Amino acid sequence: MAKVYVSDVIDQPIEKVWAVARDFNGHHAWHPLIADSHVEDGQPADRVGCVRNFHLANGAHLREMLLSFSDLDHCFTYNILESPLPLANYVATFRCTPVTEGDRTFVEWSAEFDAAPDDVPALKQQVGRNTFADGILALAKAVVAAG
Repeated sequence: MAKVYVSDVIDQPIEKVWAVARDFNGHHAWHPLIADSHVEDGQPADRVGCVRNFHLANGAHLREMLLSFSDLDHCFTYNILESPLPLANYVATFRCTPVTEGDRTFVEWSAEFDAAPDDVPALKQQVGRNTFADGILALAKAVVAAG
C-alpha cells in the first residue's frame, strides 16, 4: 500500500480555513486542477455517503464518496469510486488543526492506495505534489480572498 502525506500552515484562523475547506463539493472553486463538480442525487455536500462527481481541467472524470465528516474535528475522509489513475482502494483524509501561536491553521492531507509498484512514484507525485500540496496553497489564497 502506498502512502502520501502533505502538510502546511495557512496563516489564517481555523474558522476561516474550515469555512472554505469543509465544502466537499467546493473544491472546484479553489483547487487549480478541478474544472467542475456536483454532488449526485442532490445530497448535501456534508452528508456521509454523498458522491461528488467532477472533472479535472484536463477533462479526466472522477467520482469520490464522503466516508466521514466532522465540523468538530475539522476533517473529512473520502474514497475514490472512479478515476482514470491506475490505483485502487484509495482513501484520503483532509484535516485542519488550530495553531494557537499566531492564530494559524495546520492543514494535513493524506492518502493510502494500492498500485502497481512501477506506478507508485508517478502517483505519489500526482497525488502528493500536484493535488495535495498545490491544493493547500490554492486553499490558502482562496481563504484570503474570501476575507
